[in-house]
Amino acid sequence: MHSRNVRLLVAYDGTDYNGFSENADVTTVMGELRAAIERIVRCSVDLTCAGRTDAGVHGWGQVVSGQLPATTDLGRLAHSVNRMCGPSISVREADWVDDEFSARFSATGRTYYYDVWNHLAPNPLLARTSWHVPRPLNLEDMNDAASRLLGEHDFSSFCRRPKPGPGFPERSLVRHLKVAQWTQIEGPEAASRLRFEITATSFCHQMVRSIVGTLVDVGLGRRTIESVAAALLAKDRSAAGAIAPPTGLVLWSVDYSGLRWDAEPASAV
Repeated sequence: MHSRNVRLLVAYDGTDYNGFSENADVTTVMGELRAAIERIVRCSVDLTCAGRTDAGVHGWGQVVSGQLPATTDLGRLAHSVNRMCGPSISVREADWVDDEFSARFSATGRTYYYDVWNHLAPNPLLARTSWHVPRPLNLEDMNDAASRLLGEHDFSSFCRRPKPGPGFPERSLVRHLKVAQWTQIEGPEAASRLRFEITATSFCHQMVRSIVGTLVDVGLGRRTIESVAAALLAKDRSAAGAIAPPTGLVLWSVDYSGLRWDAEPASAV
């Protein structure tokens, strides 16, 4: 059967899922999505995602790609998936793309949002999508500390180091951080709704949540601004703060413009 490469823009509430990627014997976002698509197109499909988010983490701009029968009506596919998987999983867009496109390997950058509800009383309406921090946070200090992380660094202190396979070297945890900024979300109770925006060429495991946990410690006065830069230089996980809960984290968007961070430089003519 002739097939074509599809790109899906997917949103999901990750609260009730054991992460995005498929995993045996547990319910995952990709597992539910793939099962629904296979029922619709009546054949097995192999899908790739832009970011393998952990259990409890959400997505607004997750990208999925894979081969589908060329006769597939993408509008009908999206509508059917949303009826089968909604409201916790939604296909926001579906488009045909070149065969060379890969949701994972074509990505040149990713942006995450992390939301904090900073108020003495919890907010039941935001409980599934934000971290409740009851003590006041110093936004200025948090932004000052966050600025120390910008640029290309070894983020070993803020990552869960993967174990290399037999005969393979340890993976590099050097990443290029482009944006790291806290703001107040506009609207009702704006002073209590804080958002951390972070953009990098790529992220290592638990990097965003480790950075958020460390910066919140700064905002609470538990650690100094200077300690964040010191933790970065230490290249030791124990030098950074605790990992923030997954509740407030959202994969917001994926960038496919420009070159990948690990692209080989062009040869001189």
